[in-house]
Amino acid sequence: MKKVHKSGFVNIIGHPNVGKSTLINAIIGERLNIITHKAQTTRHRIFGILNGKNKEFEYQVVFSDTPGVLEPAYALQESMMSSVKSALEDADVFLYVVELGEGPLKNESILESLKKSDKPLLLLLNKVDLHDQGKLEKEATLWSDRMPNAEVIPISALTKFNLDYLLKRILELIPDSPPYFGKEQLTDRSERFVTSEIIREQILIYYNKEIPYSVEVEIDSFKETDDLIKIRALLFVARESQKGIIIGHKGAALKRVGVGARKKMQNFFKKHVHLELFVKVQADWRNNRDKLKKFGYE
Repeated sequence: MKKVHKSGFVNIIGHPNVGKSTLINAIIGERLNIITHKAQTTRHRIFGILNGKNKEFEYQVVFSDTPGVLEPAYALQESMMSSVKSALEDADVFLYVVELGEGPLKNESILESLKKSDKPLLLLLNKVDLHDQGKLEKEATLWSDRMPNAEVIPISALTKFNLDYLLKRILELIPDSPPYFGKEQLTDRSERFVTSEIIREQILIYYNKEIPYSVEVEIDSFKETDDLIKIRALLFVARESQKGIIIGHKGAALKRVGVGARKKMQNFFKKHVHLELFVKVQADWRNNRDKLKKFGYE
């Protein structure tokens, strides 16, 4: 008798910086999405694909990581929120990730959509490793009252606490279905996209204040041989004054970004990487619809 196959889309919703990307990486076991301590790290909706099997069935879980929910302040953030709203339309299971002590989603329409949805909703109380049992019990009761249609599950994405149980519940909830993607596929995104995200992660790590949020990365050239990948990347900034900050004195700051990114690329692709970075000014690109479309946001 042929085994049943289960497949489903599991869409992750939550405020910025609550650990959504850490969660998806912990479950899948690859650094698909950039993770930093800074908010608004994820700009795109990204699929991470988990394939596996147990004694009863094979499965494919397509996790959809989304930008953190916020009230948009400029056109880029409006596009980010559009991708969150699209995630409300095609899920088999929702994961609503919250950090202990935070309030409900600031975007009321998204919160109401989650409350009214007829799809299973797992509310994940993340970062429980940072709090005591009393705090956890109080928050679990509070969220059960706020979201009566949700099953509340305490987790720590960082320490992987309770992730085995979370995956078990997801597999129980997704439907019988053939796979949506190839069984060897890790993400719906291209190698160029992964490369640009690795570079952007380094920018988020090494620069402060507004600089990381004013930078967009475009892969101008990606040439691969059996043992080497040659990459030419363009770093667009919103103002001329930001260009000097990104480059740094005698190019030292940009070199640091390049060294860090190259190491992570070599670990991800399992090949040597030759990386060239160039900085250009694209004035006020975050509020320009044509430029956002060029960068893949519209």
